[in-house]
Amino acid sequence: MLKFNEQQQIDTIQGALELRPTVEEIIDKVWDEGFDNVFYLGIGGTYASGMQAVTYMNGRSDLPVYVQHAAEYYTTGNRRLTEKSLVILSSVTGTTQEVVRAVKEMKEVGATLLGFIDKAGSILAELCDYVVCYEPLGTEQIKYFMVADRLMNRNGDFDDYEEYYAELDNYLAKGLVEAEKKADSFGLEFAQKHRHDAMHYFIGAGNQWGAVYSYAMCYWEEQSWLRSKSIHSAEFLHGTLEVIDETTPVTLFLGEDEQRMLSERVKNLLPRICANYTFIDTKDYPVDGISEKNRGRVLSYLLMHCVTQRIDAYVEKLNCHPLDIRRYYRQFDY
Repeated sequence: MLKFNEQQQIDTIQGALELRPTVEEIIDKVWDEGFDNVFYLGIGGTYASGMQAVTYMNGRSDLPVYVQHAAEYYTTGNRRLTEKSLVILSSVTGTTQEVVRAVKEMKEVGATLLGFIDKAGSILAELCDYVVCYEPLGTEQIKYFMVADRLMNRNGDFDDYEEYYAELDNYLAKGLVEAEKKADSFGLEFAQKHRHDAMHYFIGAGNQWGAVYSYAMCYWEEQSWLRSKSIHSAEFLHGTLEVIDETTPVTLFLGEDEQRMLSERVKNLLPRICANYTFIDTKDYPVDGISEKNRGRVLSYLLMHCVTQRIDAYVEKLNCHPLDIRRYYRQFDY
């Protein structure tokens, strides 16, 4: 398989899961000291991951939790964010300028900052009150959801917490690898069909909305230089559907959480107005050892990432366009 190292991917997922005792220690300390709300801070892909975590918690807990766009914070502010707030953020380089600026202002407010910063010693690592470093990419959502899960566990919203993580520890890494193997031929077929699309619409809801938002912007636009648009399943039915015709490339992400019904509405409509649609459904990827009740918690969006990784690997090869090159981003000041 192209750009696929089975053992490395297993080690990456297991390594992220092994951070749980560290995350629990930090969250337990913050919990015992007291806080009034939680903010997931980000921009671009990290903002998308924050949206996923907040959507996940909103349906399961009464904890006040928000997603905060970094640039919106330092321009508009947010009076709900106080010295008693817990702020969660993530950064690969530890230098994202909008996040750095927002974090500096949050430090002045006195909020508690927990950063998953891959580069120790970076400016964001130095600014955060608590820092967890773990370099491999592709584990941001696991870390974000670990925080969410521990908070809900301490709040009495997650009685099956230990049982749930026993399943993840024993079965998640291998299950994701097998899912990616299964998705390989689909990824090649999708890439061959859509790698020159003039515009591609990606649709999703629930924990797949963050995935859709990130995939369209951070992968197709930023990495592959392909024009795309992300649309929430509910909003698709109130505007974007009018520009769809029989030739329009449309891909719908179907997850397994409470908002699946919104995407199923889109699924029922698309064949009536379009002949160039694709459905990617995480239910098509069974994982041994993960119970049905837990698939919607973490597995759904991780499975979708397995599928899209296969697409990206083949788009990169077929278009002769390395995904790590940029024309503008971080190439000059703007």
